Amino acid sequence: MVRASVWLEEKARKGGRTGQPSGLDRARITSATVHLLDSDGLAKFSMRRLAGELNVTAMSVYWYVDTKDDLLELALDEAFGELRLPDATDGDGDWREQLRTLATEYRALLVRHPWLSPLAGRYLNIGPNSLAFSRVVQQVVRRAGLPAHGVTGAISAVFQFVYGYGTIEGHFAERVAAAGMTPDEYFSTAMDAVAETPETADVIRESRDLMAARGGDTVAEMLDRDFTFALDLLIAGIEAKVQRPERGAGNCASTHTQPAPANGDAPPSS
Repeated sequence: MVRASVWLEEKARKGGRTGQPSGLDRARITSATVHLLDSDGLAKFSMRRLAGELNVTAMSVYWYVDTKDDLLELALDEAFGELRLPDATDGDGDWREQLRTLATEYRALLVRHPWLSPLAGRYLNIGPNSLAFSRVVQQVVRRAGLPAHGVTGAISAVFQFVYGYGTIEGHFAERVAAAGMTPDEYFSTAMDAVAETPETADVIRESRDLMAARGGDTVAEMLDRDFTFALDLLIAGIEAKVQRPERGAGNCASTHTQPAPANGDAPPSS
């Protein structure tokens, strides 16, 4: 059975029960949830810890939400509200640049909030911010000129890549922070270790020319260059499909119903 969304609950539409405790509201609770997830991580999050952060009892929090899942879903949509969205209705805007902007914003969001990626595929993502992001993505990709049956596939190609890239980058950032090093220090230490281990030394040696060719003096520069190049490849692929559409592809319409790249590890169109 599909779990109901907090956004489908009447309580979510009305903003809470009548006679709720003073000093609290859904917006404050959601903001505190995001802060706690950023500072402590998803694994340590609990209603009790949230109540402590707000200096209230856990029962006071339950006055506004029924479950921990409700809170996490609210926090997920709150994070999507940080995305800066281009004006996809601007007929003069270049869809390629707008798609790059959306992809770059989504990557940064995943890195900034490492807890977001495991939640993105767990919920329906029908909050206002998630839907706004999905709508703009769809509008931008539609303007590329693909046939209708190819739009959701193109969205999946781009935003599943961004989801994977941003998720791994976020994991790396967490490991670096836990080690008490800078990204460059961590990378250098790790590379030295694997280069000295017989089981991995050959692989490192064989890929040395590729590592040198990728360029970049810092980890951040290397990550940015790889991301930009990969995104350019995907955009070039969309352009190629527009110029050379497949024959007999009219029967390939997607069975998905909601083009929502916010869904993370579920297909963006699920």
